[in-house]
Amino acid sequence: MKYRFMAAHRDEHRVEKMARNLGVTRSGFYAWTRRGKAARREHDERLTASITGIQREVKYRYGSPRMTRELRRRGLCVGHNRVARLMRDGELGARRRKAYRVTTRSNHSHPVAENVLLRHFSVPAANRVWVSDITYIATAEGWMYLCVVLDLYSRRVVGWSMGRSLGAELAVNALLMAVLHRRPPRDLVLHSDRGVQYCSGAFRRHLKEHGIRQSMSRKGDCWDNACAETFFASLKTELIGDRIFQTREQARRELFEYIELFYNRRRLHSYLGYLSPEEFERTPARGAA
Repeated sequence: MKYRFMAAHRDEHRVEKMARNLGVTRSGFYAWTRRGKAARREHDERLTASITGIQREVKYRYGSPRMTRELRRRGLCVGHNRVARLMRDGELGARRRKAYRVTTRSNHSHPVAENVLLRHFSVPAANRVWVSDITYIATAEGWMYLCVVLDLYSRRVVGWSMGRSLGAELAVNALLMAVLHRRPPRDLVLHSDRGVQYCSGAFRRHLKEHGIRQSMSRKGDCWDNACAETFFASLKTELIGDRIFQTREQARRELFEYIELFYNRRRLHSYLGYLSPEEFERTPARGAA
């Protein structure tokens, strides 16, 4: 206790004077200070090892806020600033994000649905509102395109598909996967941008068949579909970074692992109180449609 007092006030008073008044020695204080520094270094080394292990498990996908939460879930009492410092010093951050590429083809003559969602991104139950979007994936064999459908309640990817072209089949396949897995009630809302895939006759027929109400963003307003955009930002940061997949098959395998095994089941989501989408839906009084 005396040494702590001296350390807290050493900028105000001389160490020799405080030691004399408190009945301790300067050498004892300096020995205590060295032991404290050594203990902090040792703790930092153990914490850095834990951070490194977690990053290897999640393939370097966590930034410092999510890493802090993961460490706390594992029983470690840590602060965000300390974790951020150790990750910065050890170059243990998440992968960098790749440049954005436009995939929306909204220059078409198909009818456009009204914006039913109106940026109401907070949903009280599962299978009430889904959102969908499309992005590109670069491979050495050529472009691949990924379409996803997310449940706004849990941000879970409930349907997805990959293809070599941006045709309507890409969006239809993702929709059908979502319907098969979730079997949603009628009057579910599905929101997307105005891309030709979502405006196509084939996509609209499947919406009608399953009683799904269509909603579309305003022209050129990406914020109307911000949740889907956020998912793709995480995907590009945490899985792809600056990489180009060697083959389309490699892209399919790694995207399956990211979506089904990591993102849906394990990744801590800040919006969900740092639970995974699967955990969030399993929590009592949640997930029921």
